[in-house]
Amino acid sequence: MRCPFCQSDDTKVLDSRQIEEGTAIRRRRECDVCTKRFTTYERYEDFQLSVVKKDGRRELFSRHKLLSGLNRACEKRPVSAEQLETMATDIEREMRDLNDREVPSELIGEAVMKRLFEIDEIAYIRFASVYRQFKDIQKFMEELNGLVKRRK
Repeated sequence: MRCPFCQSDDTKVLDSRQIEEGTAIRRRRECDVCTKRFTTYERYEDFQLSVVKKDGRRELFSRHKLLSGLNRACEKRPVSAEQLETMATDIEREMRDLNDREVPSELIGEAVMKRLFEIDEIAYIRFASVYRQFKDIQKFMEELNGLVKRRK
């Protein structure tokens, strides 16, 4: 494995752990040249999952894009990186469990909203404001009122 800092091929594994219920391995590595440490993940390759966008376009499912959206919603919130990884894994597994090679983007968005609602309400509202494309304050208030009702 090449070091992301100095590009050396001389790295060693310090620690390996199974994660995501044994479907992936997390490896902690150290570069023999610059001595910096980094983490890698190893997963088995599954069938290609396509996302059908609202406008009908199709693109490959991207775990990185999902995590990026979760990170943006949870920025400066008390949500750990491990919680975000778990959410992304659960959402991806849920989509793959549908046993369909194409999944509507709305299904992914709703799965994200469900999990964010359970973990952090502010992150939920942040994601909802982008996902539901609030056009005005009225739509935003409707979502907030719905959130308050569900809390009770």
